[in-house]
Amino acid sequence: MTRISLTVDGQQVADDVEPRMLLVQYLREKLGKTGTVVGCDTSSCGACTVHLDGTSVKSCNVLAVQADGAEVTTVEGLAAADGTLHPVQEAFRECHGLQCGFCTPGMIMQSIDLLNENPDPSEEAIRLGLEGNLCRCTGYHNIVRAVQHAAAAQSAPSSGAGEGVTA
Repeated sequence: MTRISLTVDGQQVADDVEPRMLLVQYLREKLGKTGTVVGCDTSSCGACTVHLDGTSVKSCNVLAVQADGAEVTTVEGLAAADGTLHPVQEAFRECHGLQCGFCTPGMIMQSIDLLNENPDPSEEAIRLGLEGNLCRCTGYHNIVRAVQHAAAAQSAPSSGAGEGVTA
């Protein structure tokens, strides 16, 4: 067993884990963060995408021990304490950027990372930026619209409520 300590969704956590335990397993099984979905276990689908020190990663491709000392944000950690959705979550809701919902957490996490790198992406840039995340319902059209909507919302003059896209 190896002792790890990290911050997950703003909370300090520490646990003894098997050295071969995947980050997705740790998040789901030890911390109950079931919004991080296990889709393929081969890093092909992106459903398990989380932010590791601010960058999106497929958590089925990262060992929990590799996250020692890091900050992890899951889809559960995006909404404000009062329940207000993150702007990208809100855009997915408004634009119906989900069908069955299985891919949605990973799509949202990857979309936030994409918008942090490129705040005004073209449709092509969005499709390229999300290509490592698969939707089994072929809902890409509304997913792309949701990312475009979130990009437009972040570039619109805000009411000063701090509605940036960063996680």
